Amino acid sequence: MSKDYKHATPKAKSGGGLLLGVFIGFMLGLGTAAGIAIYIFKVPVPFLHKAKQADKPMPIAPALTESPKPDKSGDTKPRFDFYRILPGQEETITEQQLKQAEQAAAKAEMSSRSAYFLQAGAFQNPADADNLKAKLALLGLEASVEPTDLPDKGVWYRVRLGPYTSIETINRVRAQLAQDGVEASLVKIRNPATN
Repeated sequence: MSKDYKHATPKAKSGGGLLLGVFIGFMLGLGTAAGIAIYIFKVPVPFLHKAKQADKPMPIAPALTESPKPDKSGDTKPRFDFYRILPGQEETITEQQLKQAEQAAAKAEMSSRSAYFLQAGAFQNPADADNLKAKLALLGLEASVEPTDLPDKGVWYRVRLGPYTSIETINRVRAQLAQDGVEASLVKIRNPATN
């Protein structure tokens, strides 16, 4: 038999499904936000501790507050002689001359009339000289870049280490340079004040 659907009463649809869905979505969102907030506040913030330390005043070291004490030895020679180097007052030294100097010195200090430098390189481009200086700094060696005007060649930038006063120090630094692939030549500079 057939059923007449024209006069059938429709069943009432409940509106609770939509309201229940909104409520469940709100509770899930609130729970997720609470979980993220708990995670953020429990994890240590790496920059927070540094900012608190920056607010504290740094203690002043006692060595910085004291005035420098004069040298008792009376030696007024500047620490670095390379600012006074003039062209024509230097010469390169061979291995044989180095060994002869080592034997003559017999583990004593070198003559006060000369300064010894290790020259790691000479470049026409100042950027190349600075790159070598930086490489030496990464190896723990302090170097300097000295511009020199050479006749018929223009300005060259020398990368030098020193001055050194003992053969042991020269040999130790030279061995370290050789180990790291830097070939250095020994340069003797006559002190212009004693000439």
